[in-house]
Amino acid sequence: MPPDPNMPVLVVEDFATMRRIVKTMLRRIGFTNLVEAEDGRQALNAPRKGQYGFVVTDWNMPSMTGIELPRAIRGDPKLSATPVLMVTAEADKRNVLDAAKSGVTNYIVKPFTVETMQAKIEKIFPWVGQGLEDTQVFQVSWLRPQESPA
Repeated sequence: MPPDPNMPVLVVEDFATMRRIVKTMLRRIGFTNLVEAEDGRQALNAPRKGQYGFVVTDWNMPSMTGIELPRAIRGDPKLSATPVLMVTAEADKRNVLDAAKSGVTNYIVKPFTVETMQAKIEKIFPWVGQGLEDTQVFQVSWLRPQESPA
């Protein structure tokens, strides 16, 4: 169950079939307010028009990649706390590290199941089901693009 089923979720994916699959999975998890964007540039403009609970993005997209998008989100004070879940075929450990450095909150490698997506979302929103849904206990932990891991 999502922290708020009506929370706006932005799904960013250039491949229409994959966007539909991700949205279907999010609906199965319980999300009802899903918005889509075809690339990072379109996605970056979308949050500025409305507040999103979190962003689900692919890595490989035209205009602005899924790596550039989290950097832009983290660099905007109005968007910087927005969690970003990356869904990608990029499984190499260096890619996962690059994603973390770019500001991605969590990471899923394709192919994946609804259960995997739900588990990753639960890690983004750890208070779900703990009776803490109405408190401000969530703090995104990510590496800023200029930081390196310890």
